[in-house]
Amino acid sequence: MKLYLLRHAIADVRDPVKYPDDSLRPLTKEGKDKFRRICGGIQRLRLAFDLVVSSPYTRAQQTAEIFCEELKISKAQLVLNENLTPFGDPQALFEEISAQYPNIDNLVCVGHEPYLSELIGALLCGNAAASITMKKGGLCCLTLSQLDFAGYATLEWLLTPAQLIAMS
Repeated sequence: MKLYLLRHAIADVRDPVKYPDDSLRPLTKEGKDKFRRICGGIQRLRLAFDLVVSSPYTRAQQTAEIFCEELKISKAQLVLNENLTPFGDPQALFEEISAQYPNIDNLVCVGHEPYLSELIGALLCGNAAASITMKKGGLCCLTLSQLDFAGYATLEWLLTPAQLIAMS
């Protein structure tokens, strides 16, 4: 199966006064516009996606919604999952997805840093401390024999926002 990891686009800066609840921090206008250009590059890759699972945090959910809109993915294929939040449990995430969607071949997970980099490291080499950087709006593709946190993945590619925009 293909596992695509997508970091949310550019969000408003952390501000405990403006956003006492950081989960409500939205994308900026610049972040939305830039991410739409990023989606143009993703379209050029001619990928198929069966399911998009997103953190319920506003910035990730907005990124997932733009992703679905730009890539013509049905809203029915977008689900929110607490285990993609910055403090979520990736093993529980995979177990829930496997139980609810057993025949997924192409899964997109939209989330945050450092969660996504740690997940990539854990899946590639069993070490969440592996030095991997996901830029805002960046996309990574991994191949797994099955959606299993204990299994090792193969890194197919990791594209930065600048690379994706250049492809659009």
